[in-house]
Amino acid sequence: MDSTIIGDIVKFHRKKAGLNQIALAEIAGVGKTVVFDIEKGKETVKYKTLVSVLEVLNIKIELHSPLMEMFDRENHEKI
Repeated sequence: MDSTIIGDIVKFHRKKAGLNQIALAEIAGVGKTVVFDIEKGKETVKYKTLVSVLEVLNIKIELHSPLMEMFDRENHEKI
């Protein structure tokens, strides 16, 4: 997924939540420029920081691949 699409998704959800960029940053516990950077599609935002913002907006990251079923089986055996 392209970083600009992620930015558009974050911006859409932020606006629907009635938040400005600064408010979202404060709630997520990140720097005030982070939300701006995400929404502009900057690729230098740390994964952990991105996840903090996504969690506030109830956006989940899902990983899909043809091998995920096999991955899940093999990792459940280790538990």
